[in-house]
Amino acid sequence: MKDLLAESSFDKLKEGQIVPGTITEIRQNEVVVDIGGKSEGLIPASEFIDIGELQIGSQIDVYVEKLEDKNGMPTLSYDKAEQKKNWDNILTRFPEGSIASGRVRAKVKGGLIVSIGVDSFLPASHIDVQPPKNLDQYVGQTYDFKVLKINLDRKNIVLSRRELIEEQRTSKRRALLESIEPGQVRKGVVKNITDFGAFIDLDGMDGLLHITDMSWGRITHPSEMLKQGEEIQVMIIEVNRDKERVSLGLKQTTKNPWDDIEQKFPVGAKVHGKVVNLVPYGAFIEIEPGVEGLVHITEMSWTKRITKPSELLKVGQELDAVVLGIQKDEQKISLGLRQLEANPWEMVRHNYPIGARVHGKVRNMTTYGAFIELEEGIDGMVHVSDMSWTRKVNHPSEMLKKGDEVDAIVLDVDPSQQRISLGMKQLTTDPWADIDAHFKIGDVVTGVVTKITSFGAFVELKDGIDGLVHISQISEDRIEKVKDVLKPGQEVTARVIKIDTAERRLGLSIKAANYSAEQLASETATLEALTRDSSGDMMNLGDILDAASGDKEKSAE
Repeated sequence: MKDLLAESSFDKLKEGQIVPGTITEIRQNEVVVDIGGKSEGLIPASEFIDIGELQIGSQIDVYVEKLEDKNGMPTLSYDKAEQKKNWDNILTRFPEGSIASGRVRAKVKGGLIVSIGVDSFLPASHIDVQPPKNLDQYVGQTYDFKVLKINLDRKNIVLSRRELIEEQRTSKRRALLESIEPGQVRKGVVKNITDFGAFIDLDGMDGLLHITDMSWGRITHPSEMLKQGEEIQVMIIEVNRDKERVSLGLKQTTKNPWDDIEQKFPVGAKVHGKVVNLVPYGAFIEIEPGVEGLVHITEMSWTKRITKPSELLKVGQELDAVVLGIQKDEQKISLGLRQLEANPWEMVRHNYPIGARVHGKVRNMTTYGAFIELEEGIDGMVHVSDMSWTRKVNHPSEMLKKGDEVDAIVLDVDPSQQRISLGMKQLTTDPWADIDAHFKIGDVVTGVVTKITSFGAFVELKDGIDGLVHISQISEDRIEKVKDVLKPGQEVTARVIKIDTAERRLGLSIKAANYSAEQLASETATLEALTRDSSGDMMNLGDILDAASGDKEKSAE
């Protein structure tokens, strides 16, 4: 009899109907429902918003998709029953433009399926203000949506969450712009990071936090301080209500470390810091967050010759320094490393007194002199004019080469300028001081030609003293070019005809070397007006010979 009753009830069931059913069992992934058929049907737990709210024995409406599947069980759907019932009054409940709450059921091509009582389509471009890359994160979540379009014939509804968010943001933006003022501290979320700063979501509108307003200290990129999605406190710096722009500051939420910088780091104080940047002219040292000082390359060592800071320092290195100066308005601090040690130049006067004989190595040469290293970092300079009593030195390379070890005399010491003046010629007496003891007018001397010029030749005599043979004093014959007659290294005999103590040179005459006393007297007699000066000596013999040579040339002409 029971089977007959069940069979008669089964005859009344039809596919596509909504029928009442009784919950007989609630499993982890499915719900068992009795609709009075030959057997019970199964409904996936995913069709129920919260399976925990169901109770055994309660009645629900279900949609009959099939009376029997391959296992002889009916195929039922709670969701389709709800949708079929809801489609009858969808326009009443959710007209276009209205707000509907719904649960995201699944991801499909181009968007999401959302249940608002009936299945609706949410395009990916309408999920959020920025189209998300991962749609799976929304499945199973419940949100409010705006109904964009309803097509009853096709039973199609299009939703938008983005428009709802934008409308809400517009409303919040108006309210925010009305209440926001410079100086306020607001909570925000880092929305986007760029090379020049970060955009902060103030819950209604975005504000720009420029990189220069992130920290009192040095940062090279905003990502060093912020990360996307991070919640931070920022200060409102500027508000432009017409253009709806807000400028923000992060460092302004903390005290400016430069406000009492002179009290914290007085001039002369020893400080500890870390090298944060190296530049060609020095190194920047962070002595506290937001405060950097510059050690100029000239303040790194008393004695070491540093051409670039990387020779001594590296980024990240911790060290001590001394405060040399503060420019608070420009937020600059000058630091020194060499001031941590005694200045060796303060002992120079004691170690190298004037007149002392010193020994050193030629370290470098310039056009005007040679630098002699006396000890590490302490150089003295020998000027070209202090290299020889007798030679006119045009370049130090004429007498020295790099690496030579030489002796010298200390001529002057200036610790403030870190200069020591040295002299090489002062090691010997000046032969010109008593030149009369070496040479007299009329002496016949022998020497070697050292240099040829267009006007004559220089001849080195004893004691390194130079004499000049003018072109007119080389030969009785007219000479066009000195180099045609004389060569460097050639030994010549000449007569001293002039002594010029001011120029420290001797005037020589090769052609007069073989003159007898009678010939010299004859030359002198022809020009009696020029024969003798007030000293009664033959000081003008060179002038007499020059003049005599000129008269002979005129006679020949």
